[in-house]
Amino acid sequence: MESAENLAAFRLISHLTGEMAEAARIGEWERVANLERQCAVIVANLKEAKPMQLPPDMQRQKVELIHKILGDDAEIRNYTEPWMRQVQTLLGNAGRARRVSQAYNPDPPG
Repeated sequence: MESAENLAAFRLISHLTGEMAEAARIGEWERVANLERQCAVIVANLKEAKPMQLPPDMQRQKVELIHKILGDDAEIRNYTEPWMRQVQTLLGNAGRARRVSQAYNPDPPG
């Protein structure tokens, strides 16, 4: 991966995380998940690439993109974490109800 490709990958991730934040704002969770999968592919490619030293101007751009990506991530978490806590509560309640039901209504011997 060349310097320009490396920076282009960060630009694409930044664009995708911006779209993810917008989708999270309006509750389009399927879109968030699809965009996250696209980001994961790009991140995996970056992890496989050899580390490189970018020219100072490109390094500055990369740092700015990373800051934007982290800001988008924080915004996305602001929308997803309450939803995830609600799902965990619902799943926990369903598990407790199942255990109570099993305790008081054991299955008949089969």
